[in-house]
Amino acid sequence: MSLADKLYDVHQANIDSIQLITGSGGVFEVTVNGEKVYSKKETGSFPDEEKLVADIGK
Repeated sequence: MSLADKLYDVHQANIDSIQLITGSGGVFEVTVNGEKVYSKKETGSFPDEEKLVADIGK
């Protein structure tokens, strides 16, 4: 199951849209309802998917 699928499966009542944005140089960002909730460029690593899914619900 992809990260987008996990996010939608858990938070579908609160999510209008999900964007997973990849770019050159290893950029990986997760945006939910227009708000950036994770950036690999800022953290230097890929997210722990389970933690990210849980954190979005807070």
